[in-house]
Amino acid sequence: MRHYGHLAPARRRALFHQEPADFGPESPVRTLGVALGATLYSPATRPRLVADIRKQAAAGVVSMVLCLEDSISDAEVPGAEENLVRQFHALRRDAPPPGAPAQPPLLFVRVRTPDQIPDLVRRMGPGADLLTGFVIPKFTAERGPAFLEALTAAEVVCGRRLLAMPVLESPELLHMETRADGLRGAALVLDKYRDRVPAVRLGVTDFCSAYGLRRTPDMTAYDVHLVASVIADVVNVLGRADGSGFTVTGPVWEYFRPQRRMFKPQLRNSPFTGRAEDLRTRLIEHDMDGLLREIGLDRANGLLGKTCIHPSHVAPVHALSVVTHEEFSDAADILGTGPDGGGVLRSAYTNKMNEVKPHRAWAERTMLRAEVFGVAREGVDFVDLLAAGIA
Repeated sequence: MRHYGHLAPARRRALFHQEPADFGPESPVRTLGVALGATLYSPATRPRLVADIRKQAAAGVVSMVLCLEDSISDAEVPGAEENLVRQFHALRRDAPPPGAPAQPPLLFVRVRTPDQIPDLVRRMGPGADLLTGFVIPKFTAERGPAFLEALTAAEVVCGRRLLAMPVLESPELLHMETRADGLRGAALVLDKYRDRVPAVRLGVTDFCSAYGLRRTPDMTAYDVHLVASVIADVVNVLGRADGSGFTVTGPVWEYFRPQRRMFKPQLRNSPFTGRAEDLRTRLIEHDMDGLLREIGLDRANGLLGKTCIHPSHVAPVHALSVVTHEEFSDAADILGTGPDGGGVLRSAYTNKMNEVKPHRAWAERTMLRAEVFGVAREGVDFVDLLAAGIA
């Protein structure tokens, strides 16, 4: 699979200086963590799950989570498990051969308890071939090991690698008196399973609930200072660029229908003028300007990709994940000096300095993102990519 693989080849060539590369469930975990992009969540109770998965894959979704946890009631769990097993059997039965177009996205199941992991893999049988891994809710140093050990047991059952995406959402990771120890403990546990963890996810809705808070569509997660502080601390402990860190994904955006506004729209006119003014209007009408702003702040704060609960959120996440031609040019110049180089270079775009040693880690991360999301052609910006993604 690849990002923007749903576009016609001629359209991709028009958009990309360097097209996105292929990746799949067996790719290195570091690559997969970057490649996840907009991870679309869906309740495991949906009766037409196979059709949903195929529809979203055809629209450019490359990762999905099928949820057995908070998105369904306790009473629905047994039926949701049965539905999930049945749908995986059907998905495998009609799956295209490896390498053919329209491959299913990376599929994860969000479980409630450790014992669900090997149990579901056994019940899925050959259908588990299409399972990429599991999402572990409310991950802490105390709860996490049982889930990760269950994942190892499930690998024995299916005979191949399974991945784990822990969700940090427990109150002890938010409360000031327990946060530091909690994050250090979680980091120590995850380090033992590094080759199974493509990304760490943030449960910002749960963090807000601990204080009875909920952000409006006019505000981002970073406007809620309690949430912003825990995001910063998670990145501080788990998102380091020294080889010890993981990809940390952005929080969910909760809104997808028009809401009554209190503040002005957050999207400038100028990027859309004369070519996509109707797109700007549609984005604002559906509160996507807030989402776009939050995605930008995610990137600035060290997060990559995003948890999504509506298909309309996918194209904005992916459009802002593509490496711009300017970013690519700067990264190539910085890395072109060699690991022992130093000094300051003037950007080829003549608008900034590139300091070789301090910017090297940024350049390396940018090149990994360029590999999976591609590099836009000079003159192509997020408006062009967004328009292509939602056409």
